[in-house]
Amino acid sequence: MGVTIKDIAKAAEVSYSTVSKALRDSPLVKEPTKQKIIKIAHQLGYQPNVAARSLVSKKSQTIGVVWPTIERVTHSALVTGLNKQLEELSYTTLISINEMEDAINTFNRYQVDAIVAFNEKNSREPAKSTVPIVTYGIAHEDSPFPTVDVNRKQAIQTAVDHLARTGHRSISYIGDMVQEDHLQEEKVEGFRQAIKDYDLELNSTSIIKVNDLASYDGYEAMKELLKKTDHPSAVISGSHDLSKGILRAIQEAGRSIPEDISIISYDNIPATEDLELPLSTVGVPLSTITEKLSEILIALINEETVEQSIYLKPELNITQSCKAWNGGETNE
Repeated sequence: MGVTIKDIAKAAEVSYSTVSKALRDSPLVKEPTKQKIIKIAHQLGYQPNVAARSLVSKKSQTIGVVWPTIERVTHSALVTGLNKQLEELSYTTLISINEMEDAINTFNRYQVDAIVAFNEKNSREPAKSTVPIVTYGIAHEDSPFPTVDVNRKQAIQTAVDHLARTGHRSISYIGDMVQEDHLQEEKVEGFRQAIKDYDLELNSTSIIKVNDLASYDGYEAMKELLKKTDHPSAVISGSHDLSKGILRAIQEAGRSIPEDISIISYDNIPATEDLELPLSTVGVPLSTITEKLSEILIALINEETVEQSIYLKPELNITQSCKAWNGGETNE
Protein backbone atom coordinates (compact mmCIF):
# COMPACT_ATOMS: atom_id res chain seq x y z
CA MET A 1 0.00 0.00 0.00
CA GLY A 2 1.32 3.46 -0.90
CA VAL A 3 2.23 6.25 1.47
CA THR A 4 -0.74 8.47 2.34
CA ILE A 5 -1.19 11.97 3.69
CA LYS A 6 -2.05 10.38 7.04
CA ASP A 7 1.40 8.76 7.13
CA ILE A 8 3.08 12.10 6.46
CA ALA A 9 0.93 13.86 9.07
CA LYS A 10 1.87 11.27 11.69
CA ALA A 11 5.59 11.55 10.92
CA ALA A 12 5.50 15.36 10.89
CA GLU A 13 3.22 15.54 13.94
CA VAL A 14 0.75 17.86 12.23
CA SER A 15 -2.85 17.56 11.07
CA TYR A 16 -4.00 16.01 7.80
CA SER A 17 -5.24 19.37 6.55
CA THR A 18 -1.87 21.00 7.23
CA VAL A 19 -0.12 18.33 5.14
CA SER A 20 -2.65 18.77 2.35
CA LYS A 21 -2.18 22.55 2.32
CA ALA A 22 1.63 22.24 2.43
CA LEU A 23 1.74 19.86 -0.52
CA ARG A 24 -0.40 22.31 -2.49
CA ASP A 25 2.06 25.10 -1.57
CA SER A 26 -0.62 27.00 0.33
CA PRO A 27 0.44 30.34 1.87
CA LEU A 28 -1.61 29.37 4.95
CA VAL A 29 1.21 27.06 6.08
CA LYS A 30 4.35 28.64 7.52
CA GLU A 31 7.44 28.07 5.39
CA PRO A 32 9.47 26.05 7.97
CA THR A 33 6.52 23.69 8.50
CA LYS A 34 5.94 23.44 4.76
CA GLN A 35 9.58 22.52 4.07
CA LYS A 36 9.54 19.95 6.88
CA ILE A 37 6.42 18.28 5.43
CA ILE A 38 7.81 18.26 1.90
CA LYS A 39 11.07 16.72 3.11
CA ILE A 40 9.23 13.96 4.99
CA ALA A 41 7.01 13.32 1.95
CA HIS A 42 10.10 12.81 -0.21
CA GLN A 43 11.75 10.57 2.37
CA LEU A 44 8.66 8.37 2.59
CA GLY A 45 8.35 8.21 -1.21
CA TYR A 46 4.92 9.84 -1.29
CA GLN A 47 3.19 9.91 -4.69
CA PRO A 48 0.06 12.08 -4.96
CA ASN A 49 -3.14 10.31 -5.98
CA VAL A 50 -3.76 12.08 -9.29
CA ALA A 51 -7.10 10.36 -9.88
CA ALA A 52 -8.47 11.41 -6.49
CA ARG A 53 -7.14 14.93 -6.88
CA SER A 54 -8.72 15.30 -10.30
CA LEU A 55 -12.11 14.22 -8.95
CA VAL A 56 -11.98 17.15 -6.54
CA SER A 57 -10.42 19.80 -8.78
CA LYS A 58 -11.96 18.56 -12.06
CA LYS A 59 -8.43 18.93 -13.49
CA SER A 60 -6.01 16.15 -14.43
CA GLN A 61 -2.91 18.41 -14.70
CA THR A 62 -2.13 16.79 -18.05
CA ILE A 63 -1.76 18.25 -21.54
CA GLY A 64 -2.22 16.18 -24.70
CA VAL A 65 0.20 16.80 -27.59
CA VAL A 66 -0.75 15.68 -31.11
CA TRP A 67 2.67 15.23 -32.69
CA PRO A 68 3.27 14.66 -36.43
CA THR A 69 6.66 12.95 -36.21
CA ILE A 70 9.48 12.38 -33.74
CA GLU A 71 12.15 11.96 -36.41
CA ARG A 72 13.20 15.55 -37.11
CA VAL A 73 15.58 17.46 -34.85
CA THR A 74 13.34 20.52 -34.76
CA HIS A 75 10.28 18.54 -33.72
CA SER A 76 12.21 16.76 -30.99
CA ALA A 77 13.70 20.02 -29.69
CA LEU A 78 10.30 21.70 -29.74
CA VAL A 79 8.43 18.97 -27.86
CA THR A 80 11.27 18.75 -25.31
CA GLY A 81 11.09 22.50 -24.73
CA LEU A 82 7.31 22.47 -24.46
CA ASN A 83 7.40 19.58 -22.00
CA LYS A 84 9.90 21.49 -19.85
CA GLN A 85 7.75 24.62 -19.86
CA LEU A 86 4.62 22.68 -18.87
CA GLU A 87 6.50 20.66 -16.26
CA GLU A 88 7.50 23.91 -14.56
CA LEU A 89 3.79 24.73 -14.43
CA SER A 90 3.10 21.34 -12.77
CA TYR A 91 1.61 19.74 -15.89
CA THR A 92 2.37 16.30 -17.32
CA THR A 93 2.60 15.90 -21.10
CA LEU A 94 1.03 13.00 -22.99
CA ILE A 95 2.14 12.60 -26.61
CA SER A 96 0.31 10.92 -29.48
CA ILE A 97 1.66 10.46 -33.02
CA ASN A 98 -1.69 9.19 -34.31
CA GLU A 99 -3.81 11.09 -36.81
CA MET A 100 -5.21 14.31 -35.33
CA GLU A 101 -8.83 13.14 -34.97
CA ASP A 102 -7.84 9.81 -33.39
CA ALA A 103 -5.39 11.49 -31.03
CA ILE A 104 -7.97 14.06 -29.89
CA ASN A 105 -10.53 11.32 -29.24
CA THR A 106 -7.99 9.42 -27.16
CA PHE A 107 -7.01 12.50 -25.14
CA ASN A 108 -10.67 13.25 -24.45
CA ARG A 109 -11.08 9.76 -23.01
CA TYR A 110 -8.06 10.36 -20.79
CA GLN A 111 -9.62 13.66 -19.69
CA VAL A 112 -6.62 15.90 -20.33
CA ASP A 113 -7.07 19.57 -19.46
CA ALA A 114 -6.15 20.85 -22.94
CA ILE A 115 -4.60 19.75 -26.22
CA VAL A 116 -1.92 21.26 -28.46
CA ALA A 117 -1.96 19.95 -32.02
CA PHE A 118 0.90 20.41 -34.47
CA ASN A 119 -1.25 20.85 -37.53
CA GLU A 120 1.12 20.12 -40.45
CA LYS A 121 -1.75 19.20 -42.76
CA ASN A 122 -3.33 22.63 -42.24
CA SER A 123 -6.70 21.09 -41.41
CA ARG A 124 -9.52 23.57 -40.93
CA GLU A 125 -12.10 20.97 -40.00
CA PRO A 126 -13.15 21.42 -36.36
CA ALA A 127 -12.39 18.26 -34.39
CA LYS A 128 -14.87 17.27 -31.71
CA SER A 129 -13.35 17.82 -28.30
CA THR A 130 -14.59 18.27 -24.77
CA VAL A 131 -11.44 20.21 -23.84
CA PRO A 132 -9.84 23.31 -25.40
CA ILE A 133 -7.37 22.94 -28.28
CA VAL A 134 -4.60 25.21 -29.55
CA THR A 135 -2.88 24.45 -32.85
CA TYR A 136 0.64 25.18 -34.10
CA GLY A 137 0.56 25.80 -37.83
CA ILE A 138 -0.77 28.36 -40.28
CA ALA A 139 -3.27 30.85 -38.86
CA HIS A 140 -6.48 31.56 -40.81
CA GLU A 141 -9.51 33.70 -40.08
CA ASP A 142 -11.67 30.59 -40.21
CA SER A 143 -9.41 28.46 -37.98
CA PRO A 144 -11.60 26.45 -35.57
CA PHE A 145 -9.03 26.81 -32.76
CA PRO A 146 -6.55 29.45 -31.58
CA THR A 147 -3.45 29.01 -33.75
CA VAL A 148 0.19 29.94 -33.08
CA ASP A 149 1.84 30.85 -36.39
CA VAL A 150 5.63 31.36 -36.65
CA ASN A 151 5.44 33.35 -39.90
CA ARG A 152 7.37 30.91 -42.08
CA LYS A 153 6.77 33.02 -45.19
CA GLN A 154 8.11 36.16 -43.53
CA ALA A 155 11.15 34.26 -42.22
CA ILE A 156 12.26 33.18 -45.70
CA GLN A 157 11.55 36.66 -47.09
CA THR A 158 13.81 38.08 -44.36
CA ALA A 159 16.60 35.69 -45.37
CA VAL A 160 16.31 36.65 -49.06
CA ASP A 161 16.24 40.32 -48.11
CA HIS A 162 19.55 40.04 -46.23
CA LEU A 163 21.27 38.11 -48.99
CA ALA A 164 20.04 40.44 -51.74
CA ARG A 165 21.11 43.53 -49.81
CA THR A 166 24.59 42.06 -49.32
CA GLY A 167 25.14 41.60 -53.05
CA HIS A 168 23.86 38.09 -53.80
CA ARG A 169 22.01 37.87 -57.10
CA SER A 170 21.85 34.09 -57.45
CA ILE A 171 20.03 32.52 -54.49
CA SER A 172 18.61 28.99 -54.20
CA TYR A 173 16.06 27.58 -51.78
CA ILE A 174 16.33 23.90 -50.83
CA GLY A 175 13.20 22.54 -49.20
CA ASP A 176 10.31 22.39 -51.66
CA MET A 177 8.60 19.12 -50.70
CA VAL A 178 7.64 16.64 -53.41
CA GLN A 179 4.52 15.64 -51.45
CA GLU A 180 1.94 18.11 -50.15
CA ASP A 181 3.13 19.96 -47.05
CA HIS A 182 1.41 23.27 -46.35
CA LEU A 183 3.99 24.47 -43.84
CA GLN A 184 6.80 24.02 -46.37
CA GLU A 185 4.70 25.57 -49.14
CA GLU A 186 4.50 28.73 -47.00
CA LYS A 187 8.30 28.98 -47.09
CA VAL A 188 8.46 28.43 -50.86
CA GLU A 189 5.83 31.11 -51.38
CA GLY A 190 7.86 33.51 -49.24
CA PHE A 191 10.97 32.77 -51.32
CA ARG A 192 9.19 33.32 -54.64
CA GLN A 193 7.72 36.61 -53.46
CA ALA A 194 11.03 37.94 -52.13
CA ILE A 195 12.92 36.98 -55.30
CA LYS A 196 10.26 38.80 -57.32
CA ASP A 197 10.44 41.87 -55.05
CA TYR A 198 14.19 42.15 -55.68
CA ASP A 199 13.76 41.51 -59.40
CA LEU A 200 16.02 38.46 -59.23
CA GLU A 201 15.84 35.56 -61.68
CA LEU A 202 13.88 32.39 -60.95
CA ASN A 203 15.40 29.48 -62.90
CA SER A 204 15.83 25.70 -62.68
CA THR A 205 18.27 26.02 -59.78
CA SER A 206 16.29 28.55 -57.76
CA ILE A 207 13.90 26.17 -55.95
CA ILE A 208 15.07 22.63 -55.25
CA LYS A 209 12.61 19.86 -54.42
CA VAL A 210 13.30 17.27 -51.71
CA ASN A 211 11.54 14.07 -50.70
CA ASP A 212 11.81 14.91 -47.01
CA LEU A 213 13.50 17.39 -44.69
CA ALA A 214 16.16 14.98 -43.45
CA SER A 215 19.95 15.45 -43.61
CA TYR A 216 20.26 12.93 -46.46
CA ASP A 217 17.79 14.90 -48.59
CA GLY A 218 19.78 18.09 -48.09
CA TYR A 219 23.00 16.26 -48.97
CA GLU A 220 21.61 14.83 -52.21
CA ALA A 221 19.99 18.12 -53.24
CA MET A 222 23.20 20.11 -52.70
CA LYS A 223 25.31 17.52 -54.52
CA GLU A 224 23.11 17.87 -57.59
CA LEU A 225 23.09 21.66 -57.32
CA LEU A 226 26.88 21.83 -57.23
CA LYS A 227 27.08 19.90 -60.51
CA LYS A 228 25.42 22.84 -62.26
CA THR A 229 27.69 25.39 -63.91
CA ASP A 230 25.41 28.16 -62.68
CA HIS A 231 25.15 27.11 -59.03
CA PRO A 232 24.16 29.94 -56.62
CA SER A 233 26.33 32.13 -54.40
CA ALA A 234 23.86 31.65 -51.53
CA VAL A 235 21.52 28.92 -50.32
CA ILE A 236 18.54 29.10 -47.96
CA SER A 237 17.71 25.78 -46.34
CA GLY A 238 14.16 24.81 -45.37
CA SER A 239 15.15 23.00 -42.17
CA HIS A 240 17.98 22.39 -39.73
CA ASP A 241 18.27 18.75 -40.78
CA LEU A 242 18.54 19.71 -44.44
CA SER A 243 21.28 22.18 -43.53
CA LYS A 244 23.46 19.44 -42.01
CA GLY A 245 23.35 17.53 -45.29
CA ILE A 246 23.98 20.69 -47.32
CA LEU A 247 27.09 21.47 -45.27
CA ARG A 248 28.44 17.95 -45.80
CA ALA A 249 27.92 18.11 -49.58
CA ILE A 250 29.69 21.46 -49.85
CA GLN A 251 32.63 20.26 -47.75
CA GLU A 252 32.98 17.03 -49.79
CA ALA A 253 33.02 19.08 -52.99
CA GLY A 254 35.98 21.06 -51.67
CA ARG A 255 34.00 24.29 -51.56
CA SER A 256 34.30 26.82 -48.77
CA ILE A 257 31.60 28.48 -46.66
CA PRO A 258 31.04 31.42 -46.93
CA GLU A 259 33.78 32.23 -49.47
CA ASP A 260 32.13 30.12 -52.20
CA ILE A 261 28.60 29.75 -50.89
CA SER A 262 26.71 31.52 -48.09
CA ILE A 263 24.06 29.61 -46.13
CA ILE A 264 21.06 30.63 -44.05
CA SER A 265 19.09 27.86 -42.33
CA TYR A 266 15.44 27.99 -41.38
CA ASP A 267 14.84 26.82 -37.76
CA ASN A 268 16.12 28.93 -34.91
CA ILE A 269 17.01 26.13 -32.51
CA PRO A 270 19.89 25.58 -30.05
CA ALA A 271 20.95 22.38 -31.87
CA THR A 272 22.70 24.52 -34.51
CA GLU A 273 25.44 25.19 -31.97
CA ASP A 274 26.61 21.55 -32.31
CA LEU A 275 27.75 22.05 -35.91
CA GLU A 276 31.41 22.74 -36.76
CA LEU A 277 30.36 25.93 -38.53
CA PRO A 278 27.83 28.08 -36.65
CA LEU A 279 24.99 28.52 -39.11
CA SER A 280 23.18 31.73 -39.86
CA THR A 281 19.54 31.09 -38.97
CA VAL A 282 16.13 32.60 -39.47
CA GLY A 283 12.96 31.77 -37.59
CA VAL A 284 11.22 32.19 -34.26
CA PRO A 285 13.43 31.09 -31.32
CA LEU A 286 12.42 27.76 -29.83
CA SER A 287 11.96 29.26 -26.36
CA THR A 288 9.57 31.90 -27.72
CA ILE A 289 7.40 29.23 -29.36
CA THR A 290 7.19 26.99 -26.28
CA GLU A 291 6.52 29.92 -23.95
CA LYS A 292 3.68 31.18 -26.14
CA LEU A 293 2.11 27.72 -26.52
CA SER A 294 2.26 27.19 -22.75
CA GLU A 295 0.76 30.63 -22.13
CA ILE A 296 -2.16 29.98 -24.49
CA LEU A 297 -2.80 26.51 -23.06
CA ILE A 298 -2.98 27.78 -19.49
CA ALA A 299 -5.24 30.66 -20.53
CA LEU A 300 -7.63 28.23 -22.23
CA ILE A 301 -7.64 25.91 -19.21
CA ASN A 302 -8.53 28.91 -17.04
CA GLU A 303 -11.33 29.75 -19.49
CA GLU A 304 -9.76 33.06 -20.46
CA THR A 305 -10.30 34.68 -23.85
CA VAL A 306 -7.39 34.34 -26.29
CA GLU A 307 -6.79 35.55 -29.84
CA GLN A 308 -7.65 33.13 -32.64
CA SER A 309 -4.49 33.96 -34.60
CA ILE A 310 -1.21 34.47 -32.74
CA TYR A 311 1.67 35.51 -35.02
CA LEU A 312 5.24 35.25 -33.74
CA LYS A 313 8.00 37.34 -35.32
CA PRO A 314 10.97 35.49 -36.85
CA GLU A 315 14.51 36.61 -36.05
CA LEU A 316 17.55 36.62 -38.34
CA ASN A 317 20.91 35.63 -36.82
CA ILE A 318 23.90 36.09 -39.11
CA THR A 319 27.12 34.18 -38.35
CA GLN A 320 30.26 33.11 -40.23
CA SER A 321 28.20 31.13 -42.76
CA CYS A 322 27.29 34.34 -44.63
CA LYS A 323 29.33 37.06 -46.32
CA ALA A 324 28.72 39.85 -48.79
CA TRP A 325 29.06 38.99 -52.48
CA ASN A 326 30.49 41.03 -55.35
CA GLY A 327 30.80 44.30 -53.52
CA GLY A 328 27.56 44.13 -51.57
CA GLU A 329 27.15 45.68 -48.13
CA THR A 330 29.08 44.16 -45.24
CA ASN A 331 27.30 41.68 -42.97
CA GLU A 332 25.03 43.15 -40.37
